[in-house]
Amino acid sequence: MQRVHPEDSERQDRIEVRGGGPLEGPVAISGAKNSVLKLMAASLLTEGTFTLRNVPDIDDVAVMADVLRAMGVAVRRIGDALVIERPAAITPEAPYALTERLRASTAVLGPLLAGTGHARVALPGGDDFGPRPIDMHIAGLEAIGCRFEIAGGDVHATADNLVGDSVLLEFPSVGATENVMMAAVRAKGTTVIDNAAREPEIADLAGFLNRMGGQVTGAGTSTITVEGVEELCPVDHAVVSDRIEAATFLAAVGMAGGEITLVGARPDHMAMLCRKLGEMGVRTSPDPDGIWAMCTGRLRSVDVSTLPYPGLPTDCKPLLVAMLSVAEGVGIVTENLFSGRFRYVDELMRMGADIRTESHHAVIRGVESLSGAPVRASDIRAGAALVVAGLAADGVTAVADPHHIDRGYEDFAGKLSALGGDVRRLRPVG
Repeated sequence: MQRVHPEDSERQDRIEVRGGGPLEGPVAISGAKNSVLKLMAASLLTEGTFTLRNVPDIDDVAVMADVLRAMGVAVRRIGDALVIERPAAITPEAPYALTERLRASTAVLGPLLAGTGHARVALPGGDDFGPRPIDMHIAGLEAIGCRFEIAGGDVHATADNLVGDSVLLEFPSVGATENVMMAAVRAKGTTVIDNAAREPEIADLAGFLNRMGGQVTGAGTSTITVEGVEELCPVDHAVVSDRIEAATFLAAVGMAGGEITLVGARPDHMAMLCRKLGEMGVRTSPDPDGIWAMCTGRLRSVDVSTLPYPGLPTDCKPLLVAMLSVAEGVGIVTENLFSGRFRYVDELMRMGADIRTESHHAVIRGVESLSGAPVRASDIRAGAALVVAGLAADGVTAVADPHHIDRGYEDFAGKLSALGGDVRRLRPVG
């Protein structure tokens, strides 16, 4: 893998971080990336004009907008809102040129099948941390009457007659739960999804579908019931706040110290993480504006295991590994959800972290401080974790390939800078 050398840094798009003083003040938490992409897909269910508010200005939203435009849907941004105009006739295809950039593009399968009876979606790309097959999506949709064929890298699907049925997911997959929900809302009869994902973004999608005229109950529990309806209507909806962005700023104050308020964050969506951070020395409390957080002194090591919600999200693990790298003691981190999600560890070790990985475990021996170094982001959360690590490093950390971070964070460097962090986004010269 090509490295960013200091002498080449001026020619690199990068985020530059200088470790230093504490963070102070409020930071606005954007709408959830992992919700808005699915809400955009759900707009394919019926004709009309939708308005989504509190939409983050991030690259993944731009790509999903292009996916919808490729189908004939008009999408425009007005401030923090997206206006989506879904015409009566659309082209139910998502081309590889777009899906290779976005795993969440599979979310169009369910609404296309319910809204048009057909779908042709190229198998997706996205973050590079191991395979995440769509077998459960297909099995769940087949249970309610969809038919699939995979050929030439495309998923071809038809649904002449969607009929509600029992759907048992072998794993509480967020994507499969969402796809089945969106298709089942137009099926005849009742669909019951058992072992459903329980994430707050699932509840946000269910609320959106219900405002459209759907009948979805149980979202946020392991059993979701969907009563099919014949008609839906377009709606105006505010996206739930992004708990992973909020977690990132909690990690930042843990690394740099200080006192911040996460404006718009939902403490009820982050109970397990706040408990774990409390064990590490980051104090948090519900606040009228969101979440208050403070950290003074050195962090303490803990053991961490990723689990489906309400457990610790796998998206938070790179942030926790970065924090543990400077914590007092030894922490063991276990990845239970995805393979290959320790690929950023080598970059932290370049900064002086003492980390040993074996299979799905990482053993982190905390060091007194990290050293700034040129590093490279490999995915959204790994990139954010490297920036956060730079806040606790001596010298300058240059994080290359920040386009990964742009996929999931709106003006990440700017928000950290507004809190007092010495963080700059630097574009290539020449």
